[in-house]
Amino acid sequence: MVRLPLSPDELERGRRLGALLRRARGDRSMLDVALVAGVSPETLRKIETGRIATPSFATIAAVAGVVGLSLDELWAAVHPSLQQTPPTTARPSLGGLGRAGVAASGGVRS
Repeated sequence: MVRLPLSPDELERGRRLGALLRRARGDRSMLDVALVAGVSPETLRKIETGRIATPSFATIAAVAGVVGLSLDELWAAVHPSLQQTPPTTARPSLGGLGRAGVAASGGVRS
């Protein structure tokens, strides 16, 4: 499987993520944090130095939990430009069917 090259933005987000995790680790050893998080010290080192710009969600969640960071804090640090935009909840369109039409089609039951 061929992996597409990462964009400059993806590389920068990886560097920001790594720097944040490194700062949050503080005086704890890389070995200690890696073992508690269930990842190899080499993987943690590569994440902290930005060499793994797109680590798996499970890896990031585990390391963040060990160093005391919430996923919200990680998101805000890695995607600062998106911080200003509140999430929106869109309701799916009923396609002009209305409630009765959706219920009749087996969709929503009241």
